[in-house]
Amino acid sequence: MSPKFIQATRVTFPNGSIRGTGNVLAVEQFGELWAVILDETPAHPVDFAWPDQPADSVELTWPGGSTISTDVIVAATDGNELHLGTEIPVRKGTEGWNFCVAHILAGPHPEVGQRVSLDVNAQLRSALSIGHSACHLASLALNRAMNDRWTKPISNDALGSANFDSVANSKSRILPRGSVDDYRLGKSLRKQGFSTEDLEADLRNIESNLNQTLSDWIQQDSEVRIETEGELLTDRRYWVCDLPESSVRIACGGTHVSRLGELAGATATLAVSEIEGAKLLQMKTEVPI
Repeated sequence: MSPKFIQATRVTFPNGSIRGTGNVLAVEQFGELWAVILDETPAHPVDFAWPDQPADSVELTWPGGSTISTDVIVAATDGNELHLGTEIPVRKGTEGWNFCVAHILAGPHPEVGQRVSLDVNAQLRSALSIGHSACHLASLALNRAMNDRWTKPISNDALGSANFDSVANSKSRILPRGSVDDYRLGKSLRKQGFSTEDLEADLRNIESNLNQTLSDWIQQDSEVRIETEGELLTDRRYWVCDLPESSVRIACGGTHVSRLGELAGATATLAVSEIEGAKLLQMKTEVPI
């Protein structure tokens, strides 16, 4: 099927789905791999613009065959050619482009028009969902712990703290039951009013305050939900949680837990290192089994 006929994929992972069915709209070969595009999928793909959460692992079954995906990524076409992942030349949602989910397979694959059943690896999904929700919660707690280091007003997060995470985060990686966030502490951040004076000496105190806030919030066991503006891959999705101070709504395309109690025992550790032209603050968040 020509790429111009590929419609945007409907995704069901925002509601927690790990099983589903879909019709094969296109099958494109890329080297020794095949990109299979379905009209609907429960699989969460890795995003090409902000690849913080890894893709789901999913088993595809169709009449006459089955296989486990080697990857699940975002694909896009303007009607002339199908582009995969980091090869996509435009931003998500660009007019005239359709964005879809590509299930990457090696070897056996279904054909256009076939009906496919999909089963997501539930254990991996759960672990990544725990890691992603813990990441959001720890980032909010870090903002609070860093709040008194700002000498100039900047934008606040939903809880009223200066949004250190938003302005300083250079990279975020979601792991099974955890996450790693990098914050660049350079000249630009200092110009915005962030004080790095005695930061390393105060790091354990900041870490302690951060973890106390994490523990207090998790003990509330608040509901976590994903609010969506539609069912297509490109529709906006939000992580929403009612914390004791206020309701928090963060734009996010990942998967999450349903209650904060699932993050019991979560801890964050902070470390500072030297990088070219700046210092790097790294926060590692872990949730024990």
